[in-house]
Amino acid sequence: MLLKQAEELRQQEVTEVLRDIKAKMAQYGITVEDLSGGPKKLASKKTVSVKYRGPNGEEWSGRGRPPVWMTEAVEQGKSREDFAV
Repeated sequence: MLLKQAEELRQQEVTEVLRDIKAKMAQYGITVEDLSGGPKKLASKKTVSVKYRGPNGEEWSGRGRPPVWMTEAVEQGKSREDFAV
C-alpha cells in the first residue's frame, strides 16, 4: 500500500517537473538540440586513393569486394599487381 502511494506521488512529481521544463523551454526558446549539445556532426568521408586501374579505366581502392573486372581478370590468370597503379 505504501509503495503504491509512493509511486503515485513520484509520478505526480515527475509530471509537474516535465510540465515546468517544457514551459521554461518554450519561454526561453530552448530546443531539444540545444539540450543535447546541438546537432551531431557526421564524420567526413575521406577519399581513398586508387590502388588498381582496370583495362577500361575502371578504378578500385582495394577495399571491399573486388569488382567484376578484377575477378574476371584473376580468373583469366592475371594478378592484381598487373593492375596496380
